[in-house]
Amino acid sequence: MEERDGDYREMTQHVDSFHGIPHDARMLGLDRHTQEGALVSMAGSLNPSKLSHKVVAWLMLLAFIAPGLLGLVRNIF
Repeated sequence: MEERDGDYREMTQHVDSFHGIPHDARMLGLDRHTQEGALVSMAGSLNPSKLSHKVVAWLMLLAFIAPGLLGLVRNIF
């Protein structure tokens, strides 16, 4: 578990303590008070060593991909 926590710290070095939003996203005007910034903040605060955070990440991925896939299936059939 120590090794995984160290890897996580290395991965998140570019993310400041400003609610999990990377510096480049903040320079674009995103903060936790905008819709897009709130999503970036939530995704940036997920810890990959926790199972519940992995589940939330997969659910977010499905929520973004599902409408496109359903539209594609509807157009094909």
